[in-house]
Amino acid sequence: MAQSLPTLNPPNALKNPKLLTPTNNQSRLSFCSSSSRKAFPRMKNSYPSISAASAMPSNQQQNQNSAALEALISGERKEDAMAAIKTSLSNCLSETHLDLTVPGLKSKTRGKVRDIYDGGDYLVLVTTDRQSAFDRVLASIPFKGQVLNETSLWWFDKTQHITPNAVVASPDKNVTIAKKCSVFPVEFVVRGYVTGSTDTSLWTVYNKGVRNYCGNALPDGLVKNQKLHANILTPTTKAADHDVPVTPDEIVQQGLMTQADYNDASRKALRLFEFGQRVALEHGLILVDTKYEFGKGPDGTVLLIDEVHTPDSSRYWIANSYEDRFQNGLEPENVDKEFLRLWFKNHCNPYEDKVLPDAPEELVAELAWRYIFLFETITKSKFELPSTKEPIHDRISRNVSQALSSLL
Repeated sequence: MAQSLPTLNPPNALKNPKLLTPTNNQSRLSFCSSSSRKAFPRMKNSYPSISAASAMPSNQQQNQNSAALEALISGERKEDAMAAIKTSLSNCLSETHLDLTVPGLKSKTRGKVRDIYDGGDYLVLVTTDRQSAFDRVLASIPFKGQVLNETSLWWFDKTQHITPNAVVASPDKNVTIAKKCSVFPVEFVVRGYVTGSTDTSLWTVYNKGVRNYCGNALPDGLVKNQKLHANILTPTTKAADHDVPVTPDEIVQQGLMTQADYNDASRKALRLFEFGQRVALEHGLILVDTKYEFGKGPDGTVLLIDEVHTPDSSRYWIANSYEDRFQNGLEPENVDKEFLRLWFKNHCNPYEDKVLPDAPEELVAELAWRYIFLFETITKSKFELPSTKEPIHDRISRNVSQALSSLL
């Protein structure tokens, strides 16, 4: 594993992509079947000519992106960041207790990554360094919470022409104060490629023979990591502690959303994804898939909430190597948590094992760097490493207290 990290290769390369096309004797299944399904044109059982890099604005832009992406593998910036990361491995923000340190905060809700506090008219969302996948926490990644919070804030700002959001203020590197709203119990997962390793990922279900997924009719002959003919929406809802795929019809029939709210949110999700893909490609990346969450404000407006296009909620691939690796049956070079997912799948059963092995420190440090790299690549700004002079929890408590006193 250690040798594969510098070249960005996930642990397993695909020996022959044709072997990853579901066999003809596999049953064609309907997953989250619905009376209304979006049909896609049948695709030939061969590899299409897919060139994300060819969509770059110019050769000059492409060369700039290639040079920038070299920094992911080596360079002075990576050395500096890795030094800070390694000294912070034992000092991650894994838990917060602002309800005990900040006057006015009431109850605390602990999510997989975020701790959410009730601040009266507002919610205080603290993004921790916890790393989740497979519906559980796997590890703590240095600076991850700050990366996610600041990445989301950048995207929230850049997508206001598509949808309003719930952000009120960000008093701390790890904190967003948001408007209270009625959250829809649906995650809007948008996908542009057939990939993934979790139980609900598109490749996992497709490889099992599923051809109708969340209202989308999928053609035979797709292979892992292939680009879809068009982006698709595969919503999920919660059941106990795991995600459950659901169709648009079922969302309305089960009373999870009204038809009007679903139509509004789904349109926004697809537009957000298309915009995100365009921005990512301009910076040498492919936005592969992501998820959005929405809520309804007191005035009835559908608001974007939670996070946007972060390496936690999204898959990102390196654009200029995608086509060549795809044609040669290799996994794409990724800048997200997919290689951490794959490591756990190769070393345990992350869904069923009660106790999981500890992720190697080298892997944790590499993931922390990739998150920082993604932030800097997308935003074109330098990630500001936090000061070690003040404990993180003390800093957050102080900044949140000052912000709430000015808001209330």
